[in-house]
Amino acid sequence: MQKIAVIGAGITGLTAAFALKQRGIDCTVFEASNRVGGVIRTIREDGFLLECGPNSVLDTSPRLGKLITDLGMGTERLNANASAQKRFIVRNQKAVALPSSPPAFFTSPAFSIKAKLRLFKEPFIRSKSYESESLADFVLRRLGQEFLDYAISPFVSGVYAGDPAALSTAYAFPKLYALEEKYGSLIVGAFRGAKERKKRQEVSKKDARMFTFRDGMEALPRRLAEKLGDAVRFQCLEKKFQPLENGKWKVADEAFSGVVLAIPAHAISELELPVDLSLFSEIYYPPVASLSLGFRADQFGHPLDGFGMLIPRVENFYSLGSLFTSSIFAGRAPEGMAMLTTFVGGSLAPEKALQDEEQMLASVLKDMRTTLGLKGDPVYKKLSVYPNAIPQYNVGYEKFLNAMKQIEADLPGLHFAGHYRDGISVADSILSGLDIAERIAS
Repeated sequence: MQKIAVIGAGITGLTAAFALKQRGIDCTVFEASNRVGGVIRTIREDGFLLECGPNSVLDTSPRLGKLITDLGMGTERLNANASAQKRFIVRNQKAVALPSSPPAFFTSPAFSIKAKLRLFKEPFIRSKSYESESLADFVLRRLGQEFLDYAISPFVSGVYAGDPAALSTAYAFPKLYALEEKYGSLIVGAFRGAKERKKRQEVSKKDARMFTFRDGMEALPRRLAEKLGDAVRFQCLEKKFQPLENGKWKVADEAFSGVVLAIPAHAISELELPVDLSLFSEIYYPPVASLSLGFRADQFGHPLDGFGMLIPRVENFYSLGSLFTSSIFAGRAPEGMAMLTTFVGGSLAPEKALQDEEQMLASVLKDMRTTLGLKGDPVYKKLSVYPNAIPQYNVGYEKFLNAMKQIEADLPGLHFAGHYRDGISVADSILSGLDIAERIAS
């Protein structure tokens, strides 16, 4: 009978263990800390409910819905408010709504006439990307400078906290890369790709429904841990993994059929295996700070009627952007109050994430006064700092992916899974856990 050791009780490890248990495969989850969920952490305080890490899941695959049903969490799921479809970008120092349809694009003040006319050229550009092309070069080639500055760069800051000049198009945004490869055009591919996704019952991240849970994101890893029961062991910092002659693995003086490494890449480099893992220390995780602030709703000149705002680097502000947290999901702030979560730091300004809290707060409030018409100070604040936040799929990332495949081939029973391999979103991490369970079971 198979028995699998899962290293790490983040969302990938817990999902993998639960999916294996459903298939009748015994698991033990080793977690170094005293809690599950990793960076997924929810706090309820002073009437506010805030997320210190990821704030939602995008419903991109029917497998996500099935997992929630299998966990009995259907009634706990909380979909985003309809207004969350609206997104803002800072242009000329103010938050401007991004166009939500092709007709709206041509009347939107978010982009200049020159940039709008430049878009007509895109379907006729015949050049193709290459594996080592950065996202910045890709966008400049196909869409021009203004789209890089006011669409792609702020989007990258919001998702990766990354640098578009460093991120790999092929590995950080593989679907974007695939559109050009398959259709020769992003615009043509967007239309044709939508039909193909519909056939596969998949939804693009742009169109996917956003959801969380009534008690916050941490409800998901907690429920997974409940279902796993005593299989989750806390404060177990296992670093040594020894393959045995019978094809099994020795972990914590026990024999296992296989090992799933579902911990961050920088932690993998510290493990003891019969292979050199130092390469994984080169995967860059920039520091990011998440500052959640509560206000009276009437303190803003802006209606906060959307998902949030992204701040392009060319606008010269301190923050990467802000989520309008209490506008996205119900029950996140007391009546008459508003909560916003602002992100600071990332690849282009890592030092900001590690600054003194009061200095950071003053800079963030200054940004809000200019962009959102804020008056006065917050009634609530909570700072969360992640020294190693998000793995950057930078140019050359294929060397890490190839190394994982080679190590798995050389050491049967060892598996890599998680945000450093299969995508950085919560949905990607969940699907990574489901995929690894399926591969092990088969």
